[in-house]
This record gives sequence, C-alpha cells and structure tokens, in this order.
Amino acid sequence: MDALPAGRTLVLDGGLATRLEDFGCDLGDELWSARLLHDDPAVIRRAHRDFFAAGADVAITASYQAGVPAFTARGFTRAEARALIARSVELAAQARDEAGGGIVAASIGPYGAALADGSEYTGDYGPAAGADAADFLADWHRERWHLLAESGADLLACETIPSYAEARALLGLLEETPGVRAWFSFSCADGERISDGTPLAECAALLAGHARVLAVGANCTAPRHIPDLIARVRGVPAVVYPNSGETWDPTARTWSGRGDPDDFGAAAREWQRAGARLIGGCCRTTPEHIRRIRAHLD
Repeated sequence: MDALPAGRTLVLDGGLATRLEDFGCDLGDELWSARLLHDDPAVIRRAHRDFFAAGADVAITASYQAGVPAFTARGFTRAEARALIARSVELAAQARDEAGGGIVAASIGPYGAALADGSEYTGDYGPAAGADAADFLADWHRERWHLLAESGADLLACETIPSYAEARALLGLLEETPGVRAWFSFSCADGERISDGTPLAECAALLAGHARVLAVGANCTAPRHIPDLIARVRGVPAVVYPNSGETWDPTARTWSGRGDPDDFGAAAREWQRAGARLIGGCCRTTPEHIRRIRAHLD
C-alpha cells in the first residue's frame, strides 16, 4: 500500500478479541487472541470475515500479543513460533480474499502487551524506560517487526503505543525496512497526552516528516477524547479507533457502562469531519459498530 486513497476515509475493523469472545473463545492468558493462531485459526478467519462483511476496508491481524519468546515459552520451536506469527497475516488475507477485497494491516502491539501487566496504558516499563529505552525496545521488537514486514501484509499497524521512546524505537525499525509503510496509534490518557504523558502533538511531529508513515493517532482510548486528539495531529493523516465507550474495571475484571453502536457511528462522522482518514473501533466494538460507522460515513 503506497498511500491512503485520495479523498476517501478508510473504515477499520473492530475489536478482534471482542468478536472472538462472542464466539465463546477463552482469551484469559498472556497470549490473548494469539493463542488461537495455533488452537483455532479458523475462528480468527471467521472474525475477520465478519468485520469485512460489516463494511470494514481494513483487517488488523491477530499478532498484537504474538511474539517468538511468548510462543517458545509455551513449548513451540522458534520456527513454529515464526510460522504462527506469519499465519496471522495469512488468515486476514484469506478473509480479505473471501470478501472480495480489502487491506491487511499487521498488528505490532507494544512491549507492555507482552508484559501483560497493563503497562501499555501507562508507558511505565521499569528498567526498559531508562536512557537507552529506545534501543532496548527496538531490539525487543526487531524479530517480529521484520517477520511481519516480509509477510505480505499491506502495512504495519503500530498500535496502543504508550510511550514516546517506543514510538522512536518503531520509527527506527521502519527505517530498517525500505518499502514498508505503517501507521502509529497511541494509547492516550486524555485529549492531549499519550499514556506516558508526552503530548500527542510531539509524537505526531516526530513521525509526520517520514514519507512512509501513513497516519498517526489514537486507539484503545475513550471516545470522548478523540476529537481533541485529532486536533493534535498535524502534517500527517489521523487514524482513530477508540474503545466502545464502556469502562474497564481492572479489579473486578468487568466492563461497565453502555457503548451504543449507532452513537459510535454518529461520533465517527464527527471524527471524519474533524479530519480523521482512518476510523474504526477497538475494545468492545463489534461488527455492528463497524456497520454503523460505514452507514454514517456513507
């Protein structure tokens, strides 16, 4: 994918894990949805297909929490682990082909997702956040990055990034892979700052000058913050795919509140008017949310 289609807003898919849970899948371990790349790949393809059928232009792969160390810790060989990560792109591509077209974005989840301690929402990586944090994080991401960069995906989706250092690390890896394009999407604390407190405008300024950065924005963030966050992105298209609007209680491990799909779709129209060029949903968003986005944008 060389560039965003001129004058067109792309609709992203919704919460892949949410859809898998709707099918009865148990995602309660460190691998999250990536476990199903081995245990039940057909259900991942089915979830992708449902989002395409709902009107999505883009499928984000099930590689968010996948990594060679995570798989080898479960007893897989390195070759098997690499094949499972590549499978995430194959499954999305199969669903795309069944749908008659679309875009496959290979998910690059943050270091905090592998820690499974919630730090993708704080950017607090402990010793990794020291003076050489960007170098440490680049080394940690490098194998999966290159694997997905060579997988045949149309682009890489660097998502739920909580820290400026991690954005720098991923931008350095983009420099290592000529011809690859990516979007950079941050988890945000409010309408101005990413999770580690860095202004989103500063992150956008870092990334906007790179010709192969397709978009910058926010995901896994409350919808109410999205209009202000879009306003912080300058010099590059904005990508936004917030949570449904429900609230996660980490103690009770339950969601509360209400995320109405039609309200979400109507809000997407406002995000489009504010300048967003890629719009979808993250946690707790379903094919119905995507269907309503498509209807409101059309």
